[in-house]
Amino acid sequence: MHCPFCRHEDSRVVDSRTSDDGTAIRRRRQCPACQRRFTTIETASLSVVKRSGATEPFSRDKIVSGVRKACQGRPVSADDLALLAQKVEETLRSTGSPEIDAYEVGLAILGPLRELDEVAYLRFASVYQAFDSLEDFESAITSLRAERDERAARSAASGSADVAPRPDEDAAPAPDQARG
Repeated sequence: MHCPFCRHEDSRVVDSRTSDDGTAIRRRRQCPACQRRFTTIETASLSVVKRSGATEPFSRDKIVSGVRKACQGRPVSADDLALLAQKVEETLRSTGSPEIDAYEVGLAILGPLRELDEVAYLRFASVYQAFDSLEDFESAITSLRAERDERAARSAASGSADVAPRPDEDAAPAPDQARG
């Protein structure tokens, strides 16, 4: 690391810390020649390889803007979109590869978007997966319903006894809970 003041070829690290969001490392350095201190911020690069073969840096903002179109008119906040973009980036970085195909970015978006909003998921998937017919939509909707039913069945089987009754429900305990 060159000193920004005297251009000396070397510096020593005095302190290292991760950034608040955990995506970068902040290093405090000192030049052995001029003794001045300076800060560097180091990040691991992540590039997206587009269909045309062009490479560009990964951008959370591009994820947010692309998904925002699918979420138009839906009850999805800017914070929800930022969190989705963070999840997508974490998924992509966990592959360990410095270059990711644009197609893989789209696949990484589908999962968190499905959890966030099913209608927005269908909108995004219809463009991303190039739905050609009503059958494509029907297939996607059937898959969403099956997944929702499976989640409901799992939560009913595992957590229904731990859930407090709502005020409008009958407050009588279930037979197996009455025994105590």
